[in-house]
Amino acid sequence: MNSKRAMAQLLKHLQSAGLTHVPKVELPKNRPPAGPAASKGMVAEKSSGGESSSTDRRSISKPRPASAVAEIRRPSDLLGTDDLQLDGVRKPEQLASVQGILQQSPKSRADREQALCALKDIVAGCKRCTELSSRRTQTVFGVGNPEARIMFIGEAPGADEDAQGEPFVGAAGQLLNKIIGAMTLKREDLYICNILRCRPPGNRNPLPQETANCREFLDAQIKVIQPEYIVCWGTVAAQNLLNETAAVGKMRQKFYEYAGAKVVCTYHPSYLLRNPSAKKQVWDDMKFFMKELGVDLQ
Repeated sequence: MNSKRAMAQLLKHLQSAGLTHVPKVELPKNRPPAGPAASKGMVAEKSSGGESSSTDRRSISKPRPASAVAEIRRPSDLLGTDDLQLDGVRKPEQLASVQGILQQSPKSRADREQALCALKDIVAGCKRCTELSSRRTQTVFGVGNPEARIMFIGEAPGADEDAQGEPFVGAAGQLLNKIIGAMTLKREDLYICNILRCRPPGNRNPLPQETANCREFLDAQIKVIQPEYIVCWGTVAAQNLLNETAAVGKMRQKFYEYAGAKVVCTYHPSYLLRNPSAKKQVWDDMKFFMKELGVDLQ
């Protein structure tokens, strides 16, 4: 059936259905031709300095040589917590008590310990998240060396953490301890915390509003401790800290930057408990990270 005959039958069918007028549709003028000519046009536009889409760039860009250490990549808006909130997520009003602590700019170990204790007391009384605060046994603030060079950030407390008030003390925490030892580090030399300081019911992922409510406390901890390096364990930690949307598997083997610290991302220990085959990938990530510190792990 040729196209004219098919069109006539279509119009007849529409008329029988009650449609008496078919509006005229104006096609955009000067549309680029399809096929090879279009590709030539895109290359010409790129060479003349105009912007092209990411697909166009991929089609004409030369592959870059592989590098043993990825270049540092900044998140979309470094430390811009006002802009880190998703649409429809309300950013809570900053607490004067937290801002007062941050204005002190603690430098000595004693000053940092005092600032962290004050922040911990503020967090203990927080009720920004009604569901979480009403269900928690206690808040899980953070633990470790207030002068730590390395800070570990997980996603949220589980049942064991909620009961003991310390992050990473359950089965995932025991696995993390083994990873720390294999890295030739000690847990007490690190500072460990989570994106959230209250356990979500059923260990579900934190909601966007919950992470927004807790962000002020996380940024305060980072500013007090001033770590040189941050390790994000799991997608929730990586996405929330860096304002990224990619899964953690796409963020591995790269250095990011946040608050003056170099950041690496890897899988959460709880994921390894469910997927033991991923342990090799995490170990590769730790070798990548420790090489930056001058330690060659086997």
